[in-house]
Amino acid sequence: MATENLITKPTTPIFRFAPSPNGLMHLGHAYSAIFNLKMARENDGKMLLRIEDIDTVRCTPENEKLMLEDLEWIGFEWDEKPMRQSGQFERYAETISDLFDEGIAYPSTMSRREIAEAVEAMTAGGKSWQTDPDGAPHYPGNERSLNADERVEVMAGNRQYAMRLDLQTAVSMLTNQLTWNETGAGPEGQSGTIFAEPDIWGDVILGRKDIPASYHLSSVLDDAIQGVTYIVRGRDIFHATSVHRLLQELLQLPVPDYHHHDLILDEDGRKLSKSRQSTALRHLREAGMTASDVHRMIGLE
Repeated sequence: MATENLITKPTTPIFRFAPSPNGLMHLGHAYSAIFNLKMARENDGKMLLRIEDIDTVRCTPENEKLMLEDLEWIGFEWDEKPMRQSGQFERYAETISDLFDEGIAYPSTMSRREIAEAVEAMTAGGKSWQTDPDGAPHYPGNERSLNADERVEVMAGNRQYAMRLDLQTAVSMLTNQLTWNETGAGPEGQSGTIFAEPDIWGDVILGRKDIPASYHLSSVLDDAIQGVTYIVRGRDIFHATSVHRLLQELLQLPVPDYHHHDLILDEDGRKLSKSRQSTALRHLREAGMTASDVHRMIGLE
């Protein structure tokens, strides 16, 4: 499946930082933003900003205003007008529709609770069940066997549904082993040529009835649209690259290089979260800290 106008890889290195305006930015965001900028400038590359506002409920204009102010305060700069995911909804829908028509995507009405209950019933007798890298059980595949008419009926009904990738069918279409070039390091120090393992994710969600695209699909398409050649992001997303490589292959998109960097952890060794605001940039600024103080805190003076 070819995606029009997305197949040319630029000669100039292009980096991107892609935050979501759904809460206050914290030190982890500052690290990733400044690390991206540092790599872009050292490689005479272009630095882009993408506003991932696909969640139209939590991503508000006020949150976006605060986010941009925080980015400017820490010294992050970008070279072109920011791209917004909210302007790409039609493209996401068209891509999912194409995958559906090719038999690679199908609708699923099972909720997280229903999936958990189904898996619990199947494992009650001691049978094991695979979970994805985020710890969620793989979708059991109950609706994968629906015929074309039944799938259309599900999508025309009133129930909420998710569009899932038929992983087995997608993998069967591959002609080569999927790999990517990793210049950073994975959770276990993986670097260099990495062999993708999309099967660890199962039938991932591509989009929902009320949400035009998942992170997996939107980020892959957006990176291609922006011509990104170097994806620099946190190590917690390392394993997601396997499913991203599969989508790139299915959609015939360019393959960027990847660099997964260290994470800024809290005092308990946990990844920082927007729900825990002790390291929010806004609060640090209000407490009298300077941008230089933040750079020192994240080890990127």
